Amino acid sequence: MDILTSLMDGFAVALTPTNIALAIFGCFVGTLIGALPGLGPVNGVAILIPVAFAMKLEPGSALIMLSCIYYGCMYGGRISSIMLNIPGDEPAIMTTLDGYPMAKKGKAAQALGISAMASFVGATVATIGLTFFAPLLAKAAIYFGPADYFALYVMAFATIGGVAGVNPIKTLIAAMIGLMLASVGLDPATGTARFTFGSYHLYDGFDPIVSIVGLFAISEVIMYFEREANGGADQAVPLNKGLPKIREMFAGFSASLRGSFIGFICGVLPGAGASLGAFVSYSVEKQVSDQDGTFGTGDPRGIAAPEAGNNAASGGALIPMLTLGVPGSGTTAVMLALLISLNIQPGPLLFERQPEIVWGLIASLYLANVVLLVMNVPMVGLFTRLLSLPQWLLMPVVIMVSFIGIYSISHSPFDLLVMIGFGVLGYVLRKLDISLVPVVLGLLLGADMENNLRRALSISGGDFAILFQSWIALVIYAFTALMLALTLAMARRRPKRETI
Repeated sequence: MDILTSLMDGFAVALTPTNIALAIFGCFVGTLIGALPGLGPVNGVAILIPVAFAMKLEPGSALIMLSCIYYGCMYGGRISSIMLNIPGDEPAIMTTLDGYPMAKKGKAAQALGISAMASFVGATVATIGLTFFAPLLAKAAIYFGPADYFALYVMAFATIGGVAGVNPIKTLIAAMIGLMLASVGLDPATGTARFTFGSYHLYDGFDPIVSIVGLFAISEVIMYFEREANGGADQAVPLNKGLPKIREMFAGFSASLRGSFIGFICGVLPGAGASLGAFVSYSVEKQVSDQDGTFGTGDPRGIAAPEAGNNAASGGALIPMLTLGVPGSGTTAVMLALLISLNIQPGPLLFERQPEIVWGLIASLYLANVVLLVMNVPMVGLFTRLLSLPQWLLMPVVIMVSFIGIYSISHSPFDLLVMIGFGVLGYVLRKLDISLVPVVLGLLLGADMENNLRRALSISGGDFAILFQSWIALVIYAFTALMLALTLAMARRRPKRETI
């Protein structure tokens, strides 16, 4: 009852005219930022922090606006993934696997509708979890040590073959390329420059956003030019209708629920983030539901699971930030800096000392979920109409948005060259029929995987046995073995079914 009473007090804060207007503004702007390849929620929140200060908002109102921008960016990231096969941010990578094939079949409206509903389910589950289980889950996350996080990343890479394609050799090659690229930069333990070739620009490694835009957007443009030169360029994607039906939006609803719980758990773990939430949600759903080999060809469940997973992880990442003062993702790290600058100290006492801020934020997230669903469904028609444009008109826009988006992040011409280099790499890999997803996952997760391995070995004095001493790690390894066994069993059963 205390929780419900506090939540009602939070709604009294969130439902003031000023905070409602800020929530709607944050949702709209966040959706637009998320739809632009290269920006994503981290940069969206960071860019608009000065706006919050310029408006001289109260701390609670500023936090509400930026949190709604955060949620809006997670919604918006799916748009370019489905329409153009270009992820708006890292978590949206998994949405391209089934979202774009569905759009190519003339079902872009249905794909966007499924994505909107799955995002709503994931974000709502996360907000409910934030309401009732924040202190409990935050305490559980404390028990995850470096060895446990390493086991989590082992699970991600062990199951990557079931996600990226049917050729395990090519999948392994792609993952190894990603891990090799993740090792570029300063050694986390010694500070020694690795594979930088004397360039200080590479001391921090490759920016994941720059890499993603290059691999997907620039390589897509190069592929288009090649098709155009050969006289086989694609025409506009066929459209059946502008708006999805209600029943179509609920396709894959059970996958949304499963992805929501998986993503929420990943979000609560500091450092895991929405990327891992989307990946694990898709991977588990593929093992559970892909009996006919339809994933990767436009299966609604392949859209619902990662979209619910990444939105649930985004909400879950607020838990360690608010209750422990430990950011659960890059975006919450930016929000943590905002809180500190506003003289708000996150931690266990925040709920007692400044409950109006915490519960006002939680209540505003419920409001943001409803606003985003109501706002995004009518806009599906606008987004799908963009697909009716011929590709010769879309491609210059893709190039312009890619270059402007990347340059606006760091104002570095070197990053533009890196983006082009990754575009060429993506083109070569696509010509070799090697999936880009394992490359990106290796690049995203490789650094964290290495850091946790280093920390674990530092604690044990170099004894690798520490990786198997935690019961949490053993449970994760057992789950990994189970998923691999299911993959092998399904691979053996599928040829028999096809011969019938």
